[in-house]
Amino acid sequence: MISFLVQHILPPGASPEDPEVRRRCGALSGGVGIFLNLLLCAVKGASAVLTGSVAMAADAVNNLSDAASSVVTLVGFRLAGQQADEGHPFGHGRMEYLTGLLVALAILLMGVEVGRSAAEKILRPQLPSFSWTAAALLAAAIGVKLWMFRFNRRLGRAIASPAMEAAAADSLSDAVSTAVVLASALAGHFTGARIDGFAGLLVAAFILKTGWEAVRDTADPLLGRPMAPELAGEIDRLVLEHPGILGIHDLVYHDYGPGRAMMSFHAEVPAQSTLTEVHTMIDHIERELKQRFRIETVIHMDPVDDGPRARSLRLQVEQLARDIDPSLTVHDLRTGDAGLSFDVMVPYRFRLTDLEVRRAMERRLEEQLPRCPVQIQIDHSYVRGRDA
Repeated sequence: MISFLVQHILPPGASPEDPEVRRRCGALSGGVGIFLNLLLCAVKGASAVLTGSVAMAADAVNNLSDAASSVVTLVGFRLAGQQADEGHPFGHGRMEYLTGLLVALAILLMGVEVGRSAAEKILRPQLPSFSWTAAALLAAAIGVKLWMFRFNRRLGRAIASPAMEAAAADSLSDAVSTAVVLASALAGHFTGARIDGFAGLLVAAFILKTGWEAVRDTADPLLGRPMAPELAGEIDRLVLEHPGILGIHDLVYHDYGPGRAMMSFHAEVPAQSTLTEVHTMIDHIERELKQRFRIETVIHMDPVDDGPRARSLRLQVEQLARDIDPSLTVHDLRTGDAGLSFDVMVPYRFRLTDLEVRRAMERRLEEQLPRCPVQIQIDHSYVRGRDA
């Protein structure tokens, strides 16, 4: 059933970054979520009335909030699919990320509310009445929520959607929560233990944990996350396939929503090349990157000397950097009448400050290259896990 729905909405050859494809996926996920969550809310509400269980009532209210979250998902994906306009030249793709964040915040809010109700039940414990009908309904609800988890996770991974991943996490937390409620009801029936409130507190803790993880995952794109190392590696390979490119660095990535991104980087080119030759090559690379990765690209040209003396100096400077720490790398090295200039890439949270790294390099260069003016620029990578 899940495979049929995913293949119907995302047929072979369809681009997961196509706004229309993502809108259809959001509509399917939201519509299914609204229907099933309202159904579960009614089922669990009836079970709560039959048994008087506060944990069961909290679980029913949780499903009602999930239905509201599905409405947010449905509307969010529709808004995200809108075309760019004068006020939003990069489109509305980040509405999808905002939708995921709202769903995550709703999960946290529900966790707080369930925890409050459970605390009250612990202070005034009562043994809920037991109904095998209610227990059967809860077992069925667990099965439905597990199906929703697998459905949203499959759809979310197919289009790399944080919003749907958040919806999947919410469904899994609901399944676990309902399982705890059912276990509490069975334990109370067979042992007489009044653990309904403690079960509700356990449910609240799990919901809060799930909500916090969803907030963290959905807030990253809004705050500005680095480019994925795998994508950066593909871009490196494509650019360096051009014989006129000696190296690239300072890759900066701006995510405006799935399929809507911009990036810039510095490309090292031979200093002896003519401006016209390099400009033609750079234009070709920018068009190639847009066609293959759907990323608008701006490339800054860094002319570097690739002669024997420059290569020897580069090897010497790179070794000096590694002597300070193996994680330090060097790029954009230039030589000329003004002396020697280069950039040093320093990892985040490095044991030395930028100033200490610069001074350490200057001391070593003064020993090996006396009377040679040196200009050192400290850089930090914009790609996770890469220092060059």
